Amino acid sequence: MRQIDVFDTTLRDGEQSPGVNLNTIEKLEVAKQLERLGVNIIEAGFPAASRGDLQAVKMIAETIKNSSVTGLARANEKDIDAAWEALKGSIEPRIHVFLATSPIHMTYKLKMSTDQVLETAVAAIKYAKKRFTHVQWSAEDACRSDKTFLVKIITEVINAGATVINLPDTVGYRAPEEYGALFRYIKEHVPNIDKVKLSAHTHDDLGLATANALAAIENGADQIEGTINAIGERAGNAGLEEIAVALHIRQDFYNASTRLKLDEIKRTSNLVSKLTGMIVPGNKAVVGNNAFAHESGIHQDGVLKERSTYEIITPELIGLKTNKLVLGKHSGRHAFKNKAEEMGFELGDSKLNEAFKAFKDLADRKKEVTDEDIFAILTDKQTEAKEIQLYDLRSLQVQYGMDNIPTATIAVVTPEGDYKQEAATGSGSVEAIYNTIEKLVDGPVTLLDYKINSVGGGRDALADSYVQIQYNDTASSGRGTAQDVLEASARAYLNAVNRVLSLKGIEKKEMAM
Repeated sequence: MRQIDVFDTTLRDGEQSPGVNLNTIEKLEVAKQLERLGVNIIEAGFPAASRGDLQAVKMIAETIKNSSVTGLARANEKDIDAAWEALKGSIEPRIHVFLATSPIHMTYKLKMSTDQVLETAVAAIKYAKKRFTHVQWSAEDACRSDKTFLVKIITEVINAGATVINLPDTVGYRAPEEYGALFRYIKEHVPNIDKVKLSAHTHDDLGLATANALAAIENGADQIEGTINAIGERAGNAGLEEIAVALHIRQDFYNASTRLKLDEIKRTSNLVSKLTGMIVPGNKAVVGNNAFAHESGIHQDGVLKERSTYEIITPELIGLKTNKLVLGKHSGRHAFKNKAEEMGFELGDSKLNEAFKAFKDLADRKKEVTDEDIFAILTDKQTEAKEIQLYDLRSLQVQYGMDNIPTATIAVVTPEGDYKQEAATGSGSVEAIYNTIEKLVDGPVTLLDYKINSVGGGRDALADSYVQIQYNDTASSGRGTAQDVLEASARAYLNAVNRVLSLKGIEKKEMAM
């Protein structure tokens, strides 16, 4: 059985999804869950992109011990230096250097000749190899590159010290047969290919990302790259959960496996979905809510008689448990702490006490408290940032009637510690709330996107709100969870404002140092 390395780029390519904006604490929580999942390599970000990205990669690199952490870099010394600053404290310093090799990219983007691209790639790998144990080189847009040139440049970068060669289908262009053929060609024509691992990075522009990744494995790829829930640029990347489960279920065909702990897949999917605000479609393979649902009478009859008639994957395989009452209003702190640890959360006493109070408040109002409810509470508390004093919501009152103008009255404690109250109207209750918050905070706020989703089912389900805003010329996203949809909406909006203030506060501290 071949062992396939899993290279997760949720925190780099995945975070490039439009509208996704994770803070450092959220990135760290995702990285820790990826470590629990058993990912071999975590691409934590692009250190040269910003000081904030560098610090996030650095924190992840210094925290994660059971997975290798890497960062992306362009083929220049400045990017490689930034990556080293971020990654030098990791257990296994690793860098991912990329340079485009297709005629269209070299001509219009790089404005470089093939000789210049070759020289640049080799120089970058030699420079990176002076510091990094593992150096991965990606031929960006490899699938639209000249094969003869690919063989030449890959041969040279291997001689320069590269340990992994990635052949990405950057724009999701190739069909599985074509992509697999590219791997066969490279393995047959690059004389020193036995010195490196071949990696596959696929995009889903034509809906072929997972199929292409599996085709690459069939044809000699030793590593696959992708994201959780298949998020990423444009139409997204290959979903790692799909690839891992496909290899497991069809071991007879692929004769390959990963080291992923498959029963951590659902939890990982839920965490990424909640923190990014990207809801998993019900019909999404492996992790969608309908993946194990059967409505057809014929299907239901078959499953009741023998599950394998219509289920090739069991819910238990990916860690999906029956949604049931797990704790109630009479449950104590010790039981709650045990449940938090069982679900994989590591909270200090202060955060645990806050989460326990939120749980008890919910248990007083809600008939049944489910795993999903507890997951939402624990995630919110574990990812709260407290770098500086922020706006704190103290009260919310909304007046609404079909024949009346919706009016919201909100009170907050400001970052300066002052109690402030305002009221405003809107064409709807949510607009009234957001108009009021804009009067409370210092600076104009523009709402770019708004989503509301229920946590679980039932009329008393928690509401999970996600917003994207523009505040003081800075784009931000925010989340809010509450039993009332209007309170959840208010908390999400205020959370987005606070993220901007937190980021500005960190930048001021760094400038003062």
